[in-house]
Amino acid sequence: MLDFPRWKVLWLWALTIVGMLAAVPSLTATAGLNWPSVLPEPKINLGLDLAGGSHILLEADPSQVRQQRIEGMEESVRNKLRQSGDIRISDISNRDGALTFVVADPTKVDAVREAVLPLTSGAGLTGQRDWKIDVVDGNRFVLTPSQEGIDQAVTQAMDTAVEVVRKRIDALGTKEPTIIRQGANRIVVQVPGLQDPQALKNLLGQTAKLEFKLVDTSALPSDVARGIAPPGSEIVPYQDPKLGAIAVKRLGGIRGDQLTNAQQTNSQQTNEPVVNITFNSDGGEKFAKLTTQNVNKPFAIILDGKVLSAPNINEPILGGSAVISGRFTTESANQLAIALRSGALPVDLKVVEERTVGPDLGADSIRKGMIAMLVGTGALMGFILITYGRFGVYANLALVVNVLMILGIMGIVGTTLTLPGIAGFVLTIGAAVDANVLINERIREERHRGRRVVQAVEMGYKEASRAIFDANITNVIAAVLMFAFGTGPVRGFAVVLMIGIVTSVFTAVTMTRMWVAQWLRRARPSELSL
Repeated sequence: MLDFPRWKVLWLWALTIVGMLAAVPSLTATAGLNWPSVLPEPKINLGLDLAGGSHILLEADPSQVRQQRIEGMEESVRNKLRQSGDIRISDISNRDGALTFVVADPTKVDAVREAVLPLTSGAGLTGQRDWKIDVVDGNRFVLTPSQEGIDQAVTQAMDTAVEVVRKRIDALGTKEPTIIRQGANRIVVQVPGLQDPQALKNLLGQTAKLEFKLVDTSALPSDVARGIAPPGSEIVPYQDPKLGAIAVKRLGGIRGDQLTNAQQTNSQQTNEPVVNITFNSDGGEKFAKLTTQNVNKPFAIILDGKVLSAPNINEPILGGSAVISGRFTTESANQLAIALRSGALPVDLKVVEERTVGPDLGADSIRKGMIAMLVGTGALMGFILITYGRFGVYANLALVVNVLMILGIMGIVGTTLTLPGIAGFVLTIGAAVDANVLINERIREERHRGRRVVQAVEMGYKEASRAIFDANITNVIAAVLMFAFGTGPVRGFAVVLMIGIVTSVFTAVTMTRMWVAQWLRRARPSELSL
C-alpha cells in the first residue's frame, strides 16, 4: 500500500499537474483576464442560469401531422391504383380528417381494397393498424387514420423536430444549447449567452419545407383570385402579397428533403443574394425528369406554403442543382440555407413562451456560490488542520488539488456549469474531506491498538479505502441515474458530482497516500500527531 516506485510517482504528478493546468483558462476568465489566443483554452461553459441567455418554448400542432398523413396516403393510393391500370377513382377528398374517394366501377371494390390494404398496415410498436378502411354506398372508400397511428406519428415528428432544431442552433455557433422535449408536442430551447433571441426565433419559426410543383396553366385568373382551383390543384399565395396567388398541381412535385447541400451566394446576373441547392442522386433524377417532361411550362418554387417564384422551364435541368431567388437579404438567404441544410421541420413550430435571462443574475449567483464555497472550504480546512496536524496539511493540499482538477476536467470535457452544478461542486468538497476523516481516524485506531507507525498508516489506508470506495460507488450510481433520466440542470449537477467523486477519491486516497509514504520514508517518525 505504501510502495511508490519512481515511475508511479512521476505518472501521478504528471496527471495531477495536467488536470490543474487545465483549470487555469477558466480561472483567468472568471478573474476578467485575457487568455493568450495561441494557447489551448479548455474553458468551462456557463449555463443559462449563470451566463444569462434566451429561453424559448416551441409548440407543434398535432392536427397538422394528421393532415400530412392523409395527404401522404392520398399520393400513395393514387400511385398504387395507377399501377393497376384499369382502376379509375374520382371525387377524392382529404378533408374532415379522412381520405375519401369513389371507385368508378363497383365491381372493382374488392380489387381496390386488396391494393390499398398493404398501405394501411404500418403497424409499429402500437400493435394496431394505422388506418381504418370503410366502404360506404357500395363504392366510396373512407380511410381514417387511427389514434394509435397518429400518436406514433406525432412522437416521430417531434423527435425529428428536436434533431432539426439542434442542427440549426449548432449552425449558429452557439455554446452548449439545451434542447429537450416537454410533453407530447412542445420543445424547450435554452441558449446561454444569447441576449437577442430574434434571429433564433426567426430560424426556428421557419419550417423550411421546400417544394417544386408544376403550375396549373388551365386555372382561370378570375377563379384563382376567388380561391377556386381546378380539380387536383391548389391555390398557393406568393411570398410578395402584391403578386397575388397561383394554382399549382397538388401531387407529382419534388420535396426539399432530398437536398444534400444549400449555400448562400450572390447571383452572377443581378448580384442579389440567392441560395444554391444540390439534390442527392434520387432527387437529381426526379428533378431532371420533371424539367425534361415539362419544357416551356412554368413551375413554382414554394417555401413554407408561399411561392418564391414561378420561372419557366426553358430547358431540362440535368445537373442535380438549382438556384432559389426571392428578394432575399444576405442574412435571410443565409438563414434559409442553414434551415435547408438542417432539413425541414416535420411540423410547424410556434413560439408560445420566451424570456431573456440577464447576465447580472448569473453573476450574482456565481459570486454567492464562490462565497459559499470559500467559506465552507476555509472552515473545513481549519478544522482538518487543527484536528489532524501534519495529516491535516496533506488533506488540505489534496482538497485544493481536488478543486483545481474538477475545474480542469470540466474544461477539457467542455461541460456546462449551472447553479445546481455549483451545489454539486460544494458537495464533492465535503465528500473529499469525509474520505480523509475516515483514513485519519482509522490510522488513529490502529495506533491505539498498538501497531507501529508504518503498519498503522498502511492498515489505516487499506481498511478505510474499502469503506470509501463502497460509499462512492453508490454515489456514482445515483449520479449516473440522474444523468440518464434527468434533464437540464439536473444533468449538470450529475456531471459535476461524477467528476468530483472521481477526483476526490484520487486526491484523498491515492495522492495523500503517496505524500505520507514519502514522508515516512524520509523522516522515519516513531510517533504520529493525530
